[in-house]
Amino acid sequence: MKTLLLTSALAFTLGFATPAHAETKHLDTYIFDAAHTNILLRVSHLGFSDMVLEALKPEGTLMFHPDHPGASSVDIVLKAAHIDGDDEKFNAHLQSADFFNVSEFPVVTFKSHNIEVTGEKTGVVTGDLTLLGVTKPVSLDVTFNQAGKNPFTQAETVGFTATGSLKRSDFGMGYGLPGIGDEVKLDINFEAIKQQ
Repeated sequence: MKTLLLTSALAFTLGFATPAHAETKHLDTYIFDAAHTNILLRVSHLGFSDMVLEALKPEGTLMFHPDHPGASSVDIVLKAAHIDGDDEKFNAHLQSADFFNVSEFPVVTFKSHNIEVTGEKTGVVTGDLTLLGVTKPVSLDVTFNQAGKNPFTQAETVGFTATGSLKRSDFGMGYGLPGIGDEVKLDINFEAIKQQ
């Protein structure tokens, strides 16, 4: 499920309308604003409801320039121990070998390798998600929301939303199947701050 997070991932390509061969030397570095980033994972619980987990304290770097969105890239790192189910006992189970096995695989990562422009402010970001030591491609449908100066902090900021899904069994997480769903749905809202 954590891999979802990485899902993140996150296309993070502003403007979305520039050729992918644009020169990367013009890309600016943006760092995730963890306080204004939400990475949610949803999975069916016995058909009664969807369990919602949040990947807290995400870390990520976005290489981006509005004139060269096709050359953008994003790297995301999630601490498996920070995947939160809002219950202490449940969180302990999530951290066990049944799920994220945090003692052996402490991080979940996502590294983008392709951006497909689908509209003026939309695109599909595909990257490698590594969860439980297994690496598989995951794609995210991404929408660029806005870029500009944050009126409170005066920092140059970009914001995106993204959705996607993955099968946890693809990463070797088979506990509870099929009662606990195989498909993990990802909902991501993120802001990133330009570095000087």
